[in-house]
Parts: sequence; structure tokens; C-alpha cells
Amino acid sequence: MEIKSKVNNVTSKVISNFWAKLTQVSFDFTFKNGKTERLTHEVYGKNDGVAVLLYNPSTKNVILSKQFRIPMYVAGVKNGFSIEVCGGAIDANESPETTVIRETKEEVGYTIKELKKVSTIFLSPGLMNEQVHLYIAEYKDEYKIAKGGGLASESEEITVLETPFKDALKMIETAEIIDARTILLLQYVQIHQLIK
Repeated sequence: MEIKSKVNNVTSKVISNFWAKLTQVSFDFTFKNGKTERLTHEVYGKNDGVAVLLYNPSTKNVILSKQFRIPMYVAGVKNGFSIEVCGGAIDANESPETTVIRETKEEVGYTIKELKKVSTIFLSPGLMNEQVHLYIAEYKDEYKIAKGGGLASESEEITVLETPFKDALKMIETAEIIDARTILLLQYVQIHQLIK
């Protein structure tokens, strides 16, 4: 007996394509009980992204950034300001690793000598189709090659924060850091005892 595919007759319609694409997707979904139902969901996103935590085992510091995020502002959280790791969207024909190197220079002013991939994750799989590639990289003072702060051409205004690792972990407990990528990467460094 042939097992029926759980998802059939998928159709989609673009609702908005302003900053990112909002698509309405309809499909027939067959449940475990054999019943099939027509469902409609919305999927939002643009390019996949990257995030990287720079850490220094000698000084026991990490590099974070503070920037304005309109969704947090709309949600009434922290006046819209987020403390987070360096990250950004992958440009067309660009590898995640190339994006990390570019974004790190633009946002926090550091060059990267060696990257370690941690994982690729979905931050909100019920709504977003964006996958985020997570990395860590060691840094030293001599890796600082630019001021950082983001690109004016992209309307970025980023404050670079060199923070003791132990303080960054406390900022998770006090909800000063609420960005999922940042929490995951800080806890990765903690679990693997990369800063002792």
C-alpha cells in the first residue's frame, strides 16, 4: 500500500516584497488519522543570515554590539535597542563565511583569522524561512582594523561593546541580552569552556 505524502497541492502567492518577502502558502496536509485538510500559512523572510561571537580567551572578553531593532520597538521592549553578536544577511553569490568576515569588519571593526562553525538554525520556524549560520572566532587587540559601527549606506548605527564574558552571561539572566543567536553562542562558549 502506497503511503500518501503528508503535504500535497502546494500553492503560494506573494503578499508583500518590500524589505523581505511575505508569502501566503496553501497546502493539503494529511494528519496521522488519515484526514486531509487545506491549510494556509504565511512565510516571511529574505536572505539567510550569519552570526558570530568574537571571544578572547586571554582577556576573557567578548565583542558584542548594541543597535536599534524596529520589531523590538514595536513590541515595546527596551526602546528597541538590542545587545547582540555581530551578524547580517548573506548577499547573492556570497558564502556564509565570507559574509561573517565582511559583517565583522563593517559592524565591529575586526578581522577574523579563523572561524569555527557552531550550527545552522531557524530562529522562528513557524513563520520565518531564514536560516542563520552560527560561528565563533577568537580575536586579539591587533585584529582591530577599523572603527566598526556599521555602514551609513545601510542606515546602521552600531555601538561596539567589549564586555567581560562573565558580565555577558549575567546579562542573559537579567534579560539585558534577549537575542536568541547571542544567547546560543554565549552558552556554547560557556559549555565548551572556551573562556575559563
